[in-house]
Amino acid sequence: MPEAIVIHEFGKSDVMALEDIELAEPKAGEIRIRQTAIGVNFHDIYVRSGLYHTLVPPGILGCEAVGIIEGIGDGVQGVETGERVAYVTGPPYGAYASHRNLRALAAVPVPSNLNDKTVAANLLRSLTVDMLTKRVTRLEPGMTILVHAAAGGVGRLLCQMASHMGATVIGTVGSSEKSEIATSCGCKHPILYRQTDFAAAVSEITDGKGVDVVYDSIGADTFEGSFAAASKCGHLVNFGQSSGPVAPVTMSKLAEKSLTVSRPILFHYLEDSDTYHDMASSVFEAVAKKVLQFDSPQIFTLADAGEAHNLLASGAAVKSLVLTT
Repeated sequence: MPEAIVIHEFGKSDVMALEDIELAEPKAGEIRIRQTAIGVNFHDIYVRSGLYHTLVPPGILGCEAVGIIEGIGDGVQGVETGERVAYVTGPPYGAYASHRNLRALAAVPVPSNLNDKTVAANLLRSLTVDMLTKRVTRLEPGMTILVHAAAGGVGRLLCQMASHMGATVIGTVGSSEKSEIATSCGCKHPILYRQTDFAAAVSEITDGKGVDVVYDSIGADTFEGSFAAASKCGHLVNFGQSSGPVAPVTMSKLAEKSLTVSRPILFHYLEDSDTYHDMASSVFEAVAKKVLQFDSPQIFTLADAGEAHNLLASGAAVKSLVLTT
């Protein structure tokens, strides 16, 4: 019988429970997938905790997975039973499950040279990087950027893409081990933020100018420093809030540096199916050219989703995390 991680209330990781679920036949425009690998993301933690109000309990968490098509609803074209596909979707969510029905347009074919777990761990992150570097901002050679959590799941890929595009990457990291990871991904100037004032370090590295773009996925704990690290006419991109939401920002504050601020949500960029598939193709092309290099993820069973959440939230994870069914 199909099973899924269901939350009946918001809270800590112990609100997640593995339960049997009923799964109807796929409707028109839908496919049924037997899932083999499920990505674990900070977004899932934000939803589970209630920080994001994008799910009404009871509900199933999860934004991305890879699996095999087992059923096809009326009117669906371009896919076949037995085909291996991946997806990123949400809200609605539903990836933390052994089987699910999915809007067929959300499915993208998985290249034969990539395994299920690797894709499930990295597709959402890679689409985020595509969004950040080509749509929210357009990186150009010669730019200098700051990437927070440069050794994290998105941070590693963002460093790889930005350095490939000709930007000089400064990155904040939490340990010497993570400094080595960030450096190997193209971060030229890793900063141990627990030991060093990162805004002051950025000022020193850039001779007082600051960076053209700040990519900040941390939120409350880093936003003021990110503002200080940005150059005049710079761009501050807040795309996550692992330390909590950012306080309201006044227009007069932005005017101090003629600064622009963005708060992009990946799912808004994926709502148009043509854009979504173009972005996915761009990601898989970057992987084929070794511009983006995916790590081998750490594996948990679906029943152990709570452990995966706790590890990710602790900041101790050095690999991407995947659930298997």
